[in-house]
Amino acid sequence: MAYRLTLAPWLKGYRPGDAAADGLAALIVTLMLIPQSLAYALVAGVPAQMGLYASILPLLAYALFGSSRTLAVGPVAVVSLMTAAAAGQVAGGDSGAYLAATVILALLSGVFLVAMGLLRLGWIANLLSHSVISGFITASGLLIAASQLKHLLGIPMQGDTLWELGLSAFREAASVNGPTLLVGAAALLFLLWARGPLKRLLARTPLPPMLADLLAKAGPVLAVIGTTVAVAAGDLQSQGVAVVGAIPGGLPALSLPAFDAGVWGQLALPALLISLIGFVESVSVAQTLAAKRRQRIDSNAELIGLGTANLASGVSGGFPVTGGFSRSVVNFDAGARSPMAGVFTAGGIALTALFFTPWFYYLPKATLAATIIVAVLALVDLGALRRAWRYSKADFTAMLVTLAGVLLAGVEIGVIAGVGAALALHLWRTSQPHMAELGQMPGTEHFRNVRRHPVITSPRVLSIRVDESLYFANARRTEDAIYDMALNCDGRRHVVLLCSAINHIDASALDSLESLNRRLLDAGVTLHLSEVKGPVMDQLKRSDFLEQLSGEVFMTHYQALATLDPETSERAADDKPHA
Repeated sequence: MAYRLTLAPWLKGYRPGDAAADGLAALIVTLMLIPQSLAYALVAGVPAQMGLYASILPLLAYALFGSSRTLAVGPVAVVSLMTAAAAGQVAGGDSGAYLAATVILALLSGVFLVAMGLLRLGWIANLLSHSVISGFITASGLLIAASQLKHLLGIPMQGDTLWELGLSAFREAASVNGPTLLVGAAALLFLLWARGPLKRLLARTPLPPMLADLLAKAGPVLAVIGTTVAVAAGDLQSQGVAVVGAIPGGLPALSLPAFDAGVWGQLALPALLISLIGFVESVSVAQTLAAKRRQRIDSNAELIGLGTANLASGVSGGFPVTGGFSRSVVNFDAGARSPMAGVFTAGGIALTALFFTPWFYYLPKATLAATIIVAVLALVDLGALRRAWRYSKADFTAMLVTLAGVLLAGVEIGVIAGVGAALALHLWRTSQPHMAELGQMPGTEHFRNVRRHPVITSPRVLSIRVDESLYFANARRTEDAIYDMALNCDGRRHVVLLCSAINHIDASALDSLESLNRRLLDAGVTLHLSEVKGPVMDQLKRSDFLEQLSGEVFMTHYQALATLDPETSERAADDKPHA
């Protein structure tokens, strides 16, 4: 970590011009982050100031240890939802225990991420398939939007699943607060207008495209200002409009929560899931933005950067954080050149916490709820289900299991069920590998599936290709299938297994190959291999299989057919290829 800190690439050759660009980007991101940090504190179920605390030291830590030059770290919707779900399970209705749990989650997430970074486990994010992540994000968006209806309507709602939230809202429908609904609906409609029609309207003005886009993205700031003034001027608080209230001024004190082995143990799994989900979301954004400027990010450095950011959030009274998509895009579009933009943003949030928190007293929670709903609905992509169904039924199943699990059973159960379904489907698919009988394409030295192409087959040689690595889940099935194919081909005394698609053979598969060799030999059939990849051949050489093999190992499949049945090989090579 000290090595990464002292050799941070962006620190070398940092110039005043870079500082000016980073300062402008920081100003824009700060204006965007203030309402977002307050709003996502609402999602996490913690006081508003904790959202500000989670946007100060974490940005400094990431600037020192992260590898992306434009990623904007802070509270985000999905991680805030996971924080609320995990903390609620261990708090038992105790507000003090709840706040302590959110801090512990940040610390544990930081520890997990830093440990994975030091162990160079950046590849671990690949264990979460795109289908699972897509289903989880869509479900989270719907769940977050549903959870904010209580603030938008001014009614009490309980529950952690979509079913529970919907049932609670139905029961409380008669107690909707009119002024709260009016403020929330006005903010919601304005934000939708700012994101759609206003953005298109500004695009038709003489303003530079980047400025027009940034003005459209300033919609939440204008909504906060307008509704805050309206609530204060109209004394709407006395009519039941819930406001943020007094936010303690000043910077957070550095501290650690009390260590309770039972509580920390209960929060370990949720913290690990938060770490993985947050890392996947963050690294995806960082890679996308880095590619636009022909830059590179280091996934292991990202683990350490996000880990130290979460540790910084935990010791300063915040909750788990990660890289945010919308803020990072704004930071990129505003011209940020280095992580110093994050340092400047942290300074802006710190000044807000020191001097401007009284201004948020009359900020209606309905406005923050509207801000959250508009932000998370952009995450909802139900069309992904249709696309997955058309392309891959297995991916569709994993996505649907994740989506249904999160909505109906909770965040953790949904993620675990989705990952389990994806792994189970992978095992099922690879346990039934595609196998094809091959023939020679006329006029060429190439071999193709006899069911798909007009090929010439040998009366003496059975050519088989297995399109999968061989391992314990498919070894026995593959052995039996090849043996049956060989016995059903009368007159063929040679079986050549084309190994071009086999990247690995484990011990179980090796045992099956040895058994297949003996069974075929007893039936008077010789087993040969062709086009064995180097790493696979190295594996086989470490066993005695090649010594027991009844046939030969050929460099190419054409060489195998030319050796075992030269007449058919020559006839196929001389034949004219089909159109």
